[in-house]
Amino acid sequence: MKKRIGFIGLGIMGRPMSSNLLKAGYELSVFDINKEAVTALAAEGARAAASPKEVAEHSEIIFTMLPNSQHVKEVILGENGILNGASKGSVIIDMSSISPVVSKELSVKAVNAGLSMLDAPVSGGEPKAINGTLAIMVGGSESVFDSVQDVLHVLGEDVTLVGDNGCGATAKLANQIIVNLNIAAMSEALVFAAKAGINVEKMYKAIRGGLAGSAVLDAKVPLILKRNFVAGGRIDINLKDMTNVMETAHDIGVPLPLSSQLLEIFHALKVDGKAADDHGGIVQYFEKLAGVEVKGV
Repeated sequence: MKKRIGFIGLGIMGRPMSSNLLKAGYELSVFDINKEAVTALAAEGARAAASPKEVAEHSEIIFTMLPNSQHVKEVILGENGILNGASKGSVIIDMSSISPVVSKELSVKAVNAGLSMLDAPVSGGEPKAINGTLAIMVGGSESVFDSVQDVLHVLGEDVTLVGDNGCGATAKLANQIIVNLNIAAMSEALVFAAKAGINVEKMYKAIRGGLAGSAVLDAKVPLILKRNFVAGGRIDINLKDMTNVMETAHDIGVPLPLSSQLLEIFHALKVDGKAADDHGGIVQYFEKLAGVEVKGV
């Protein structure tokens, strides 16, 4: 018999992930402060809940996919939170991108309440959330991980237990360093090429099969050439992730000069009104410096 699932956080990522759980035949309860998102999932067959507590009361596995550490804390620890509604033995799976320190703290509180918790942030953005092929990096107990693998594989293709609680969150921060610095480097190159006057689309086709080729290049260049900055991964969310990167790095004594510069680029884009753009919109920072726009012919 399939476990009863709860999902809290029905944004860009959470909504399609919830849909995939419904399509897989799971009984699903959902909550979000955005009532329209809840109504849409209810129309697909989900049970609409009035609070995280109510989601937990009807679920054996409770997913959270929320913007930041404070939101996750409120949803789990608040008066109408998960810990006040979940039955003993339930599993919380936090798929948000938050601080590893907070992930560890919350896992201890969950265990003290008779529950288990995994941190399981994802990579792949909205397209992979929609088709269920996300990369999921998990931190927590191996036995708990084994007990929920079937559910995680509904949401992701590559599901990896990285280590104990907090390790999944740490792996996600490392992922964010690589992805966002890759986009920044790509953006410099595109602006350089555009200013030099060559056909950027042809340049992209020329280099994508070589060592400069990457999943980031293939995902972002076509959108940039169309001037499509509709968010799959918002600049303000990635700013939050890079802030967590720098705070964690400073705590453990790791200088990150490139990441620190990228964080300032994100702040500049936010001030420029680009916070809701996709992080492919990093290119706009470099375009402004060079006085040129990267676009297709």
